[in-house]
Amino acid sequence: MHRSEGILQLIHRLKYGREVHLADALGKLACEALEDRRFEVALEQRWPLVPVPLHHSRKRERQFNQAEEIARAISEQTGLPSLKLLKRVRRTVTQTRLTRKQRMDNLKRAFALRKTWNGKTPVASLEAPGVILVDDVFTTGSTVDACAKVLRQAGVKRVVVLTVLRG
Repeated sequence: MHRSEGILQLIHRLKYGREVHLADALGKLACEALEDRRFEVALEQRWPLVPVPLHHSRKRERQFNQAEEIARAISEQTGLPSLKLLKRVRRTVTQTRLTRKQRMDNLKRAFALRKTWNGKTPVASLEAPGVILVDDVFTTGSTVDACAKVLRQAGVKRVVVLTVLRG
């Protein structure tokens, strides 16, 4: 078994088997990518981690958001804050069997900025020069692209993406 196959199995156990404890190991794997010099500015300037949101109905089904759990684990290991800046405002079909174009169409207007990121502090008051968008798997980039567009429209200057696996 290749390393990526083993990691994908861990991700599936987290997402579909509700083995939330695996988020810590997956967060540690994601942290390995932070050694790449492309994350240097984000780490120096302490950009917040922003997990890709699930629609509330899917989160209710799973009982957690895997990207939030992975971001929490990364936050614990790096000290970077994890902020829920985005919300999923439209439920979308699962993207596993869609083409890139279908995925892009599926995600149109699916994300929006939250009014507050912790229940009281307005997102508009965030003064970070950039954010680190966190998700479990990067396949075509359509999900993170849709999220990044919302963040940039809100005034975030730079968005970098950190995932556990590129699929």
